[in-house]
Amino acid sequence: MKSSNPVLGKAFGQPSNNQVELLESTFNAPAASSIRTGRMTIEDVIAKTGFLFTILVVVGAFAWNANLGQGSILIGFLGGFGLAMVISFSKKIRPPLVIAYAAFEGLALGTLSHYYEAVYPGIISQAVIGTIAAFAGILISYRSGRLRATPQFTRVIIGASIGYFIIGLVSLITSFFGVGQGRGFYGVSGLGLLLAVAGVALASFFLVLDFDQIQRGVNSGVPEQESWRASFGLMVTIVWLYLEVLRLLSILRNSR
Repeated sequence: MKSSNPVLGKAFGQPSNNQVELLESTFNAPAASSIRTGRMTIEDVIAKTGFLFTILVVVGAFAWNANLGQGSILIGFLGGFGLAMVISFSKKIRPPLVIAYAAFEGLALGTLSHYYEAVYPGIISQAVIGTIAAFAGILISYRSGRLRATPQFTRVIIGASIGYFIIGLVSLITSFFGVGQGRGFYGVSGLGLLLAVAGVALASFFLVLDFDQIQRGVNSGVPEQESWRASFGLMVTIVWLYLEVLRLLSILRNSR
């Protein structure tokens, strides 16, 4: 079984013979914890995701209250990106790196959110609520079967994401040459608003890939240690979703 999610791809590969035998022997048995079986469970992913977001929020709150400079945003995002690359392409999961990633993202998001709140009072609470609402809506749709990570769905989302980042990069480059000057990073033009809406939609639909790969990992009996990678992948998408919601709200405020 191959993973359609680039972040989780290393974790959820083809199950070994021992894993298959273990699944067959416990097919009709009551659900067991990861402590008894050594396999990843949904509870493992939930617990570790909650722990990682606690780290992010604590560091983010410190960055917010410390009123750090804009250099902290750069340090946080660059540090987080570097760790994300190492974690994504490493065959062995290293929990300290995942925890460090959460801390770097907390540094960046806490500082960035402070600046946004200063310019647009109340926007952070709106962004948090919007992110939670989008997450809950996708989760409910996935659990009910209305959304499924079919091969066609996966190809469309991956392809659209690549196109989105290419267009976003072009828009970013042109902004340095005065295009949309005075209207923010992406401007309040039709392109800026379209990119923001597309970003929120893509980040939301990427959650479907996350949920699907986590469920596949559990069904395949991957080792419990891989729950760290699953939690990391989920965090990457949620952080992306929050940033897109925040950007969309700021563009809508600028257009008033």
